[in-house]
Amino acid sequence: MISLTYDLHIHSCLSPCGDDDMTPANIAGMAAVKGLDVIALTDHNSCRNCPALMAAAEEYGVLAIPGMEINTSEEVHAVCLFPSLEAAMDFDRYVYGKLLKFPNDEKIFGKQQVYNKDDEVQETEPNLLINSTEISFDSLWELTASYGGVMFPAHIDKQANSLISNLGFIPPDSRFQTAEVADMKHLHGLRRDNPYLETCRVITNSDAHYLEHIHEPDWTIQVYEKSIQGVLDILAGR
Repeated sequence: MISLTYDLHIHSCLSPCGDDDMTPANIAGMAAVKGLDVIALTDHNSCRNCPALMAAAEEYGVLAIPGMEINTSEEVHAVCLFPSLEAAMDFDRYVYGKLLKFPNDEKIFGKQQVYNKDDEVQETEPNLLINSTEISFDSLWELTASYGGVMFPAHIDKQANSLISNLGFIPPDSRFQTAEVADMKHLHGLRRDNPYLETCRVITNSDAHYLEHIHEPDWTIQVYEKSIQGVLDILAGR
Protein backbone atom coordinates (compact mmCIF):
# COMPACT_ATOMS: atom_id res chain seq x y z
CA MET A 1 0.00 0.00 0.00
CA ILE A 2 1.06 3.59 -0.69
CA SER A 3 0.30 6.44 1.69
CA LEU A 4 -0.77 9.70 -0.01
CA THR A 5 -1.38 13.08 1.61
CA TYR A 6 -4.60 14.47 0.21
CA ASP A 7 -7.19 17.22 -0.04
CA LEU A 8 -10.11 16.10 -2.21
CA HIS A 9 -12.50 19.05 -1.86
CA ILE A 10 -11.15 22.38 -3.14
CA HIS A 11 -12.97 25.26 -4.84
CA SER A 12 -11.56 27.57 -7.47
CA CYS A 13 -12.64 31.06 -8.52
CA LEU A 14 -15.31 29.41 -10.68
CA SER A 15 -17.31 28.88 -7.51
CA PRO A 16 -18.93 32.24 -6.68
CA CYS A 17 -17.83 31.87 -3.07
CA GLY A 18 -14.24 31.12 -4.12
CA ASP A 19 -11.61 33.82 -3.68
CA ASP A 20 -10.27 35.45 -6.85
CA ASP A 21 -6.80 34.14 -5.96
CA MET A 22 -8.07 30.56 -6.26
CA THR A 23 -6.93 30.20 -9.86
CA PRO A 24 -6.06 26.70 -11.10
CA ALA A 25 -2.31 27.43 -11.20
CA ASN A 26 -2.34 28.97 -7.72
CA ILE A 27 -4.18 25.97 -6.30
CA ALA A 28 -1.72 23.53 -7.86
CA GLY A 29 1.23 25.60 -6.69
CA MET A 30 -0.06 25.85 -3.13
CA ALA A 31 -0.69 22.10 -3.03
CA ALA A 32 2.91 21.51 -4.13
CA VAL A 33 4.29 23.99 -1.57
CA LYS A 34 2.29 22.30 1.19
CA GLY A 35 3.49 18.86 0.15
CA LEU A 36 0.17 17.31 -0.88
CA ASP A 37 0.34 14.22 -3.08
CA VAL A 38 -3.20 14.30 -4.46
CA ILE A 39 -5.87 16.99 -4.75
CA ALA A 40 -9.29 17.31 -6.35
CA LEU A 41 -10.93 20.40 -7.77
CA THR A 42 -14.62 20.37 -6.87
CA ASP A 43 -16.38 23.57 -7.83
CA HIS A 44 -20.10 23.99 -7.27
CA ASN A 45 -22.00 22.17 -10.04
CA SER A 46 -19.12 22.59 -12.51
CA CYS A 47 -15.92 20.90 -13.71
CA ARG A 48 -14.89 23.62 -16.14
CA ASN A 49 -11.71 24.68 -14.32
CA CYS A 50 -10.51 21.07 -14.10
CA PRO A 51 -8.64 21.13 -17.46
CA ALA A 52 -6.52 24.09 -16.34
CA LEU A 53 -5.99 22.64 -12.85
CA MET A 54 -4.86 19.27 -14.16
CA ALA A 55 -2.40 20.89 -16.56
CA ALA A 56 -0.93 23.01 -13.77
CA ALA A 57 -0.80 20.13 -11.29
CA GLU A 58 1.10 17.98 -13.77
CA GLU A 59 3.79 20.66 -14.01
CA TYR A 60 4.06 20.75 -10.21
CA GLY A 61 4.13 16.97 -9.86
CA VAL A 62 0.83 16.82 -7.96
CA LEU A 63 -1.78 14.18 -8.80
CA ALA A 64 -5.04 16.00 -9.62
CA ILE A 65 -8.50 14.45 -9.82
CA PRO A 66 -11.26 16.19 -11.78
CA GLY A 67 -14.42 16.61 -9.76
CA MET A 68 -17.45 18.60 -8.73
CA GLU A 69 -19.39 19.44 -5.58
CA ILE A 70 -22.94 18.91 -6.72
CA ASN A 71 -25.99 20.44 -5.05
CA THR A 72 -28.83 17.93 -5.25
CA SER A 73 -32.54 18.64 -5.45
CA GLU A 74 -32.68 18.23 -1.65
CA GLU A 75 -29.93 20.88 -1.26
CA VAL A 76 -27.50 18.16 -0.16
CA HIS A 77 -23.87 18.71 -1.16
CA ALA A 78 -21.90 15.74 -2.44
CA VAL A 79 -18.45 15.39 -4.01
CA CYS A 80 -18.22 13.54 -7.32
CA LEU A 81 -14.78 12.49 -8.62
CA PHE A 82 -13.97 11.08 -12.04
CA PRO A 83 -11.30 8.86 -13.61
CA SER A 84 -10.62 11.17 -16.54
CA LEU A 85 -11.07 14.73 -17.70
CA GLU A 86 -13.30 13.52 -20.52
CA ALA A 87 -15.68 11.79 -18.10
CA ALA A 88 -15.75 14.86 -15.84
CA MET A 89 -16.59 17.21 -18.70
CA ASP A 90 -19.36 14.89 -19.94
CA PHE A 91 -20.79 14.89 -16.41
CA ASP A 92 -20.43 18.68 -16.29
CA ARG A 93 -22.58 19.09 -19.39
CA TYR A 94 -25.25 16.79 -17.98
CA VAL A 95 -25.39 18.60 -14.64
CA TYR A 96 -25.49 22.04 -16.25
CA GLY A 97 -28.60 20.93 -18.11
CA LYS A 98 -30.18 20.06 -14.74
CA LEU A 99 -29.08 23.26 -12.96
CA LEU A 100 -31.87 25.62 -11.92
CA LYS A 101 -30.94 28.66 -13.96
CA PHE A 102 -30.77 32.00 -12.19
CA PRO A 103 -28.52 34.91 -13.24
CA ASN A 104 -25.49 35.44 -11.04
CA ASP A 105 -25.11 38.83 -9.37
CA GLU A 106 -21.36 39.26 -8.91
CA LYS A 107 -21.83 42.03 -6.35
CA ILE A 108 -23.77 39.66 -4.10
CA PHE A 109 -22.36 36.19 -4.82
CA GLY A 110 -18.97 36.81 -6.44
CA LYS A 111 -17.38 36.14 -9.81
CA GLN A 112 -17.53 32.79 -11.61
CA GLN A 113 -14.44 32.63 -13.80
CA VAL A 114 -13.23 29.86 -16.11
CA TYR A 115 -9.47 29.80 -16.70
CA ASN A 116 -7.33 28.33 -19.48
CA LYS A 117 -4.10 26.38 -19.04
CA ASP A 118 -2.10 29.64 -19.04
CA ASP A 119 -4.08 30.80 -15.98
CA GLU A 120 -5.92 33.47 -17.94
CA VAL A 121 -9.64 34.19 -17.68
CA GLN A 122 -11.35 32.48 -20.60
CA GLU A 123 -14.98 33.17 -19.80
CA THR A 124 -17.40 34.08 -17.02
CA GLU A 125 -20.35 31.84 -16.16
CA PRO A 126 -23.57 33.91 -16.18
CA ASN A 127 -25.83 31.51 -14.23
CA LEU A 128 -25.44 31.11 -10.47
CA LEU A 129 -23.64 27.81 -9.86
CA ILE A 130 -24.55 27.38 -6.19
CA ASN A 131 -28.21 26.74 -7.05
CA SER A 132 -29.66 23.27 -6.63
CA THR A 133 -30.03 20.86 -9.52
CA GLU A 134 -32.88 18.55 -10.51
CA ILE A 135 -30.72 15.55 -9.53
CA SER A 136 -31.76 13.69 -6.37
CA PHE A 137 -29.30 12.35 -3.82
CA ASP A 138 -30.91 8.93 -4.18
CA SER A 139 -29.95 8.77 -7.86
CA LEU A 140 -26.49 10.32 -7.53
CA TRP A 141 -24.42 7.21 -6.81
CA GLU A 142 -25.67 5.39 -9.90
CA LEU A 143 -25.43 8.53 -12.05
CA THR A 144 -21.82 9.23 -11.02
CA ALA A 145 -20.89 5.57 -11.51
CA SER A 146 -22.28 5.68 -15.05
CA TYR A 147 -19.47 8.16 -15.83
CA GLY A 148 -16.91 5.92 -14.13
CA GLY A 149 -16.83 8.13 -11.05
CA VAL A 150 -17.27 7.91 -7.30
CA MET A 151 -19.55 9.99 -5.06
CA PHE A 152 -19.39 10.72 -1.34
CA PRO A 153 -21.56 13.05 0.77
CA ALA A 154 -19.77 16.27 1.72
CA HIS A 155 -19.18 17.66 5.23
CA ILE A 156 -21.85 15.47 6.85
CA ASP A 157 -21.15 17.10 10.23
CA LYS A 158 -22.17 20.59 9.08
CA GLN A 159 -25.51 22.15 9.93
CA ALA A 160 -26.29 23.24 6.37
CA ASN A 161 -26.27 21.52 2.98
CA SER A 162 -25.23 18.17 4.41
CA LEU A 163 -26.86 14.79 4.08
CA ILE A 164 -27.69 14.46 7.77
CA SER A 165 -28.78 18.06 8.37
CA ASN A 166 -31.02 18.22 5.31
CA LEU A 167 -32.51 14.72 5.25
CA GLY A 168 -32.25 14.08 8.98
CA PHE A 169 -30.73 10.62 8.50
CA ILE A 170 -28.62 8.50 6.17
CA PRO A 171 -30.89 6.48 3.86
CA PRO A 172 -30.32 2.80 4.72
CA ASP A 173 -30.19 1.87 1.03
CA SER A 174 -27.35 4.31 0.33
CA ARG A 175 -24.43 2.90 -1.65
CA PHE A 176 -21.56 5.28 -0.85
CA GLN A 177 -18.55 3.72 0.88
CA THR A 178 -16.81 6.96 1.87
CA ALA A 179 -18.12 10.01 3.74
CA GLU A 180 -16.53 13.38 4.40
CA VAL A 181 -16.46 15.26 7.69
CA ALA A 182 -15.28 18.81 8.19
CA ASP A 183 -13.84 18.02 11.62
CA MET A 184 -12.73 14.55 12.70
CA LYS A 185 -13.61 15.30 16.32
CA HIS A 186 -17.26 14.78 15.31
CA LEU A 187 -16.64 11.27 14.01
CA HIS A 188 -17.39 9.31 17.19
CA GLY A 189 -20.79 10.93 17.68
CA LEU A 190 -21.67 10.59 14.01
CA ARG A 191 -20.93 6.89 14.01
CA ARG A 192 -22.83 6.40 17.25
CA ASP A 193 -25.94 8.08 15.82
CA ASN A 194 -25.61 6.76 12.26
CA PRO A 195 -24.73 3.04 12.14
CA TYR A 196 -24.33 3.20 8.35
CA LEU A 197 -21.02 5.01 8.91
CA GLU A 198 -19.56 2.05 10.79
CA THR A 199 -18.70 0.40 7.48
CA CYS A 200 -17.61 3.61 5.70
CA ARG A 201 -14.22 5.10 5.16
CA VAL A 202 -14.37 8.61 6.65
CA ILE A 203 -12.10 11.32 5.29
CA THR A 204 -11.67 15.03 5.96
CA ASN A 205 -11.04 17.71 3.35
CA SER A 206 -10.57 21.45 3.48
CA ASP A 207 -13.52 22.57 1.32
CA ALA A 208 -11.09 25.45 0.71
CA HIS A 209 -12.29 28.69 -0.84
CA TYR A 210 -9.03 30.50 -0.02
CA LEU A 211 -5.46 29.40 -0.77
CA GLU A 212 -4.41 29.44 2.87
CA HIS A 213 -7.24 27.05 3.77
CA ILE A 214 -5.98 24.21 1.58
CA HIS A 215 -4.99 21.41 3.93
CA GLU A 216 -1.53 20.89 5.26
CA PRO A 217 -0.23 17.33 4.63
CA ASP A 218 -1.73 16.09 7.90
CA TRP A 219 -4.12 13.48 6.48
CA THR A 220 -3.28 10.40 4.44
CA ILE A 221 -5.13 7.82 2.41
CA GLN A 222 -3.81 4.33 1.67
CA VAL A 223 -3.98 3.28 -1.98
CA TYR A 224 -2.66 0.37 -4.03
CA GLU A 225 -1.22 2.68 -6.69
CA LYS A 226 -0.60 6.40 -7.06
CA SER A 227 -3.11 7.15 -9.78
CA ILE A 228 -6.55 8.67 -10.13
CA GLN A 229 -8.09 5.23 -10.50
CA GLY A 230 -6.12 4.01 -7.50
CA VAL A 231 -7.70 6.70 -5.34
CA LEU A 232 -11.20 6.18 -6.76
CA ASP A 233 -11.00 2.43 -6.13
CA ILE A 234 -10.31 3.01 -2.44
CA LEU A 235 -13.05 5.61 -2.10
CA ALA A 236 -15.51 3.24 -3.77
CA GLY A 237 -14.60 0.45 -1.36
CA ARG A 238 -13.05 -1.69 -4.08
